[in-house]
This record gives sequence, C-alpha cells and structure tokens, in this order.
Amino acid sequence: QVQLVESGGGLVQAGGSLRLSCTTSGVTTGWFAMGWFRQAPGKEREFVGLVPRSTNNPYYADSVKGRFTLSRDNTEKTAYLQMNSLKPEDTALYYCAAAFWDGIKTADHEYDFWGQGTQVTVSS
Repeated sequence: QVQLVESGGGLVQAGGSLRLSCTTSGVTTGWFAMGWFRQAPGKEREFVGLVPRSTNNPYYADSVKGRFTLSRDNTEKTAYLQMNSLKPEDTALYYCAAAFWDGIKTADHEYDFWGQGTQVTVSS
C-alpha cells in the first residue's frame, strides 16, 4: 500500500519561505507523477504543481509560478515543495498526491494516492 506523509508546514510571515516534504513509504517517488494541491477554508482544492514521472521538469499553476519550486529525490523517496515569497493568499492545507500515469494532469480526481495534508499559514 502506498502511503504519503507531508511535513514542513507552519506559520510564516508574508514574504517568508517554507519547504514542504512528502515522503512515500514502501515505494520510490520515481514510480509516480508527484503532484501538490492546496485547499483554503471554504474553497475547492486547487492544483499547485507536479513533477511528471518521466522527467524532472516541473509544471506549475500560474498562481505560484516563479515563487514555488518542486523537486524530488527518488533515493530518499521524497518530494519537495519549496515556497518562497509567500503571500497570505497562500494560506491553505497543502497535500501531496501521487499517480502512476505520466504527463500533466491538474484535476485532483486523476491522482491515486494522497497524503493527510500539512497546514501552511501566512500572516500579513
């Protein structure tokens, strides 16, 4: 069974940085497309970005492009979301997700496995 565990969330001031980690159990991140989503209170879950299975060339939502960086370390079975220049509107519960397909898909129902989420709060 594939399990994903996020960590690294917290409270940060606007303009600050956080790095989220997503560690997989039992399998390597190299088997999956690794995606990140977020959900703010009262809003739908939103695509943040993903690292495709076959490349290390990330794809980002426009709202985070230039501020967030995705990466993964397959030897460590961990994916990372580096968030810089954080804004209060980035406040949300952040999830990592994994899928066996390759390519780029931004809809949450396309992903097979999910972590429990880690809270990011950005104060103004």
